[in-house]
Amino acid sequence: MAAFSIMKNFTVITLGCPKNTVDSRHLIDALTKEGFYYVEEFKKADFVFINTCCFINDAKEESIDEILTAAKFKIDRKLIVFGCLSKRYGKELEKEIPEIDAVFGVDEKDKIIDYIKQFSKNSNFISQNFQYTVEPPSYRYIKIAEGCSRRCSFCIIPDVRGPFRSLNPEDILKEVENFVHSGIKEFILVAQDITQYGKDLKGYTLKRLLKDLCSISGDFWIRLLYLYPSDIDENLIETIADEEKIVKYLDIPMQHSEERILRLMGRRGTKKEYLKKIKQIRQAIPEVTLRSTFIVGFPTETEEEFQRLVDFIEEVQFDRLGVFKYSKEEGTKAYSLKGQIPENVKNRRYNEIMARQAVISLEKNRALIGKKYEALIDYIDADIAIARLYCHAPEIDGVVILENTADLKAGEKVTILITEGYEYDVKGVIV
Repeated sequence: MAAFSIMKNFTVITLGCPKNTVDSRHLIDALTKEGFYYVEEFKKADFVFINTCCFINDAKEESIDEILTAAKFKIDRKLIVFGCLSKRYGKELEKEIPEIDAVFGVDEKDKIIDYIKQFSKNSNFISQNFQYTVEPPSYRYIKIAEGCSRRCSFCIIPDVRGPFRSLNPEDILKEVENFVHSGIKEFILVAQDITQYGKDLKGYTLKRLLKDLCSISGDFWIRLLYLYPSDIDENLIETIADEEKIVKYLDIPMQHSEERILRLMGRRGTKKEYLKKIKQIRQAIPEVTLRSTFIVGFPTETEEEFQRLVDFIEEVQFDRLGVFKYSKEEGTKAYSLKGQIPENVKNRRYNEIMARQAVISLEKNRALIGKKYEALIDYIDADIAIARLYCHAPEIDGVVILENTADLKAGEKVTILITEGYEYDVKGVIV
């Protein structure tokens, strides 16, 4: 053990969803408080952590590729993997990739800290005030719940992250308050389904949480991600409409429009109900940006059902849209369904929807030309700044490209004029 007595530097590679980003940030904060030092450069790290994802096949492959890359350059450092893929395939990873030194699952931060402290027993570290920013200086993801109790037939998340449980509202409010004081301008509430927040608490609801967050003094945005369509009620819509700090942007994963497919997916709702809900939201919040995600190529999806999905998307004219090709995940109910769709058919259906949505997106972006908006700057690189409007969620939507950015700083809010619109991004100037 003496050879490892001065091991103190670590780095974290994060894959997957914003919930993983939050987990990585919390791990980094905990380790720095213990006196370990975060380094961005891989070669300077004594401990390399990889936070993995296993939501779909592509995510699993990306996680494995990242682990194998790290294993090639391991030398005398420790390679530690944790997160969803590790929780699901921990034994297999240890067997197939012997370069891995330790495997941890989800929500095992304390075990990870105990593990690496054993290699630094003889070192007297000093707790740091330094805080590494996993996200840019403009926003932070705020996880308000863990796990999921819905049993969508295509999804493995409940088995990996456990049943749904709301996080303590006092902890959430304290975290946001601390970030507001440090100058953060946007807080993105994430969970597998935030509409379920508070269902397991005594009398504390999502509406109450939103009201309490909005009562915090300061100039900041609150953004809501992942709302289950049938659980968006009038109270929630009213709260979003009334509270100025809540951006008028709703991410509502619908997954499909056709009732037969929705039932096979284990989803609630119907096309008629979805259209009614969308109309209700747009009437109450005229400036709202609506985002949704859909799955194409789900087992037994017919060509007619797919075309009706395309028609539904054309009718609604979503402002933002994501599409996934169905991924056959072992351990899910859909895994054993007959009528699996060939990959070439999935690819064609995916490309058709994305092409249709590109036209919709271009029209909507061109409609912004000549209008002024408040924008939040995420990054600055040379003479170009990357910013977002209220209608842009980070990492998944388009951006605003700003030129002539002298004296600007990442994390600032500015007023801009939109000058050009493309399929996904827009260009603007500061006014």
